[in-house]
Amino acid sequence: SARAGVAFVALRGERGRYVAVPACEHVFVWDTRKGEKVLILKGLKQQVSCLCPSPDGLHLAVGYEDGAIRVFNLLSGESAITFNGHRAAVTALQYDHLGGRLVSGSKDTEVIVWDVINESGLYRLRGHKDVITQVLFLKEKNLLVTCAKDTLVKWWDLDTQHCFKTLVGHRAEVWGMALLSKEKRLITGSADSELRVWDLTYIQEVKDPDEPESKKSKGSSSPGADEKTEEDETLELDEHPEERIVKCSKVGSILREGRDRVVTLGTDRMGKFLACHGTDAVLEVFSVLSEEEIQKKLEKKMKKARKKAKQNSEEEPEKSVELSLQEEIQRVANVKASSKIKSFDLIVPPKGEMKMVLLLQNNVIELYNLDLSAQVPQAVRVSRITIGGHRSDVRTLAFSSDNIAILSAAAESVKIWNRSTLQCIRTMECEYALCSLFVPGDRQVIVGTKTGKLQLYDLASGSLIETTDAHDGAVWSIALSPDQHGFVTGGADKCVKFWEFELVKDESSVQKRLSMKHVRILQLDEDVLCVRYSPNQKLLAVSLLDCTVKVFYVDTLKFFLSLYGHKLPVLCMDICYDGTLIATGSADRNVKIWGLDFGDCHRSLFAHDDSVMYLQFVPKSHLFFTAGKDSKIKQWDADKFEHIQTLEGHHQEVWCLALSPNGDYVVSASHDKSLRLWERTREPLILEEEREMQREAEYEESVAKEEQPVVAGERQGETGLAGKKTIETIKAAERIMEAIELYREETAKLKEHNAICRAAGKEVPFPVNPILRAYGNITPSAYVLEVFKKVKSSELEESLLVLPFSYVPDLLRLFNEYIQQGSDVELLCRALLFLLKIHFGQITSNQMLVTVIENLKKTTISRVSEARDVLGFNMAGLQFLKREIEAKEEVTFFADATERFEEKKRKRKKKEKMVLAML
Repeated sequence: SARAGVAFVALRGERGRYVAVPACEHVFVWDTRKGEKVLILKGLKQQVSCLCPSPDGLHLAVGYEDGAIRVFNLLSGESAITFNGHRAAVTALQYDHLGGRLVSGSKDTEVIVWDVINESGLYRLRGHKDVITQVLFLKEKNLLVTCAKDTLVKWWDLDTQHCFKTLVGHRAEVWGMALLSKEKRLITGSADSELRVWDLTYIQEVKDPDEPESKKSKGSSSPGADEKTEEDETLELDEHPEERIVKCSKVGSILREGRDRVVTLGTDRMGKFLACHGTDAVLEVFSVLSEEEIQKKLEKKMKKARKKAKQNSEEEPEKSVELSLQEEIQRVANVKASSKIKSFDLIVPPKGEMKMVLLLQNNVIELYNLDLSAQVPQAVRVSRITIGGHRSDVRTLAFSSDNIAILSAAAESVKIWNRSTLQCIRTMECEYALCSLFVPGDRQVIVGTKTGKLQLYDLASGSLIETTDAHDGAVWSIALSPDQHGFVTGGADKCVKFWEFELVKDESSVQKRLSMKHVRILQLDEDVLCVRYSPNQKLLAVSLLDCTVKVFYVDTLKFFLSLYGHKLPVLCMDICYDGTLIATGSADRNVKIWGLDFGDCHRSLFAHDDSVMYLQFVPKSHLFFTAGKDSKIKQWDADKFEHIQTLEGHHQEVWCLALSPNGDYVVSASHDKSLRLWERTREPLILEEEREMQREAEYEESVAKEEQPVVAGERQGETGLAGKKTIETIKAAERIMEAIELYREETAKLKEHNAICRAAGKEVPFPVNPILRAYGNITPSAYVLEVFKKVKSSELEESLLVLPFSYVPDLLRLFNEYIQQGSDVELLCRALLFLLKIHFGQITSNQMLVTVIENLKKTTISRVSEARDVLGFNMAGLQFLKREIEAKEEVTFFADATERFEEKKRKRKKKEKMVLAML
């Protein structure tokens, strides 16, 4: 899919060979050298909208249309972590330089920072007013830069989680950003041909301790007040004793050759090369000079200036010789792709050529190499992945009579697929195809085109046998006659034409070949959109542009019936196997079922949320399938007028579908560039269960759309909680509540049991709860901890947020018990601090909890300091090991260098001896 980007991934220890690309809801990893698919990262239902590989190359973060982010392990192909926080599609993802944090931007205009190691959200940053287009971490400072379609670039201090600077030097949407020159320069790409360049200066200043307090707190009343929007200004970040000051000033622009907007702007990992492209097929590559190279150029320039001054007998030139921006950022090369570029990625190995991978709009991946050492670097295309799919949307599908072969045709080619292996077995070039059929015998296929031609192809040789000018306009529909001797076509020239198959003598061979002969014509008043034969071949139904369907007798071509009732033209129709019913699907989103005896409308069904594009009856039944522009495929019962099931999988408009002759398979084609094959299962479909599942799905969706619970005392400003309320967080909260209730019941039962034992004066066996027995006869309190540990780290805060306060006192007492035992201190402290934050007022006003909180204070501090000591000890040990390894490596390095030197010496002596011998 062209919506998300393409990215180089490190696989099997190789970097620059494997690329990850989105494919609807999955991510495919391709080997560019072999042109093979090596890994499929399987998604769920939503389309992939963003990709970002981790710095260590072992993980890939994938953002989806519904706002979810999943982190995949590239070694196993499994999804390790899921983050749910955004309410709309993820549009930008970026790891920090260590890979410990991940920042995401979305269509919901919010930015969220995630902790990858702890698998939880840290905080949400609000401030932009439109879709986030790019997010960048700064390595050296704990800062974040974001840009969006609201024309703004915002700077965020992640220590205080607020926006301290807004750049307003853009007049249109900011589509991309890149940091260069060791993060001392920012480049932004907008909707024009300029790449704006900003200089960043970080200054460390120590505050005067005698400075008045009034000065210190100047301008810090609210987050909105300390935003400064002038372009050239010194900015105060925070009020710590050691203050950081950042200066951001515009230094000029680099002109791109493209006149349209920037689509993607990116750099290599070292920030040495910059590349960008617009909505065309050209990738522009720039080289960024390092500080050493700039110094050399300046010295050279200074030398020239001195020489010139000496020649002109002038005084010594001034020291202010400067390089222009164009000299610092130089154009290296332009890479011309074979089609429009949608995204790119580039890497520069330590030794060797620059590698660039381009994802094109026509479903192609191209890999280019650029030799940087050449005088005039030229990009060379190394490989191209075009396997399988079409270059444009598939407009027509057909099944062969033996249910094995599937025909798909688009604007540029006809492809034949093997249904069982899902492999493409034939590709034939064609004109813009609109309709198609397999000729009886499955050895030839006929395709109707937009230019009004009928093209006949032979499948054995994969060649075009014959082209016939059938209509003066587009051939919108083709239907095989039930006796299989011919077919009928309907076109935009207001004609229905009847054709027969015939064998004609081929000039190039002795054998006869198949051809098609025009036998009859039916002239009508409107464009013909669809034609269908009745199974007994007595009637012909014709759908016209005037929103009616006219039925004619096939033998005499006399008018029989007119079916009118649709408000917009009928785009598709079909007649059932016994010829009693005709179903019509229209652009007015309705499907009407008619009787073919009197032309009466049996029922009108509101079928789809957009135009009904295709309709076909299941062979030997009154069930039929419809495909709509709302990306859904639905099955209906024409006798009971019921909706049976919905096949959800496509992400965009479904253009067509085809049913296999035995009715076991459905193949569908969509604007999302995928063909999907559906198989009929043997398990019975119970409609009540289907409706129940549909209601559950609707309920879950409504729960997710509900307003977020408000945290008492929290200001709804720039920052907020990272997570969002989902059905999973509600279920997790319910599980915690059930566990606490079980704990309460079992504790009460145990008290009663002990009282009975004391009264009886002997031990009575205590009945163990079956749930606790299933967990290995654990105590009720240990069971609560088990349930608590099973809550996903990313969902913990949101689950505790919906937990009623009546369960919190029990939870706090249990926390005290667990922390004393020293189990899961980190998890429990995180939950404890969050509960104290959200229920602060109620906890502090409850006298019963005073002692609990006091005990918690002591145990928590002691346990956390113990954990800190262990961590410190481990860190010291690791650093010692690191130093040991480095010392060993240094010795090895010197040993290797000595060996190489000795080898060179030996070779030189040998050479000298040979020369002397020759002399």
